Amino acid sequence: MVIGRRRDQDDELRRLYREHVGAVYAFFAYSVNRTIAEDLTSGTFERVIKAWRSYDARKASERTWILAIARNLLTDHYRRQSHRDAVSTDEHPELVDVLSDVDSGIERVLSDDALRALLAPLGPREREVLALRYAAELPATEVAELTGLSPANVHQVASRALRRLRAELERSRLSDSA
Repeated sequence: MVIGRRRDQDDELRRLYREHVGAVYAFFAYSVNRTIAEDLTSGTFERVIKAWRSYDARKASERTWILAIARNLLTDHYRRQSHRDAVSTDEHPELVDVLSDVDSGIERVLSDDALRALLAPLGPREREVLALRYAAELPATEVAELTGLSPANVHQVASRALRRLRAELERSRLSDSA
């Protein structure tokens, strides 16, 4: 009987991983390089496995619960980063990524870097809202739940951030053509 329950739980955790790994990785990719995003995605699912018995569907959807774990892990990552005095490869990941992972293709590394560079002028709250809303594909109500904002405020923050990005892209195109 115990073996059957264990197998059911393993199947359930595999399903969770398959359904949500893309959203979790995309959420991290808005903020950190590919290698760190992969590590944080793994860490998120390690925490999901450990805490699965405490999940309560009445409080949040699976995706929202998992992304809350991911968000906390990203906060922890930034907190650890702020305490480091030495220069690390985390601060200059492009060289390590390009040299150590030729199979991934430089286009992927450059596109991740380009995305982070594009989002750099935005504030942390704007980046987080865009990452949850578009990369993790959460509805505004669930983004609001995770961030403590109202759904209307989530729409407003996302809309303003997207307008700023469009304006920045337009300025960039105009300066490139001049």
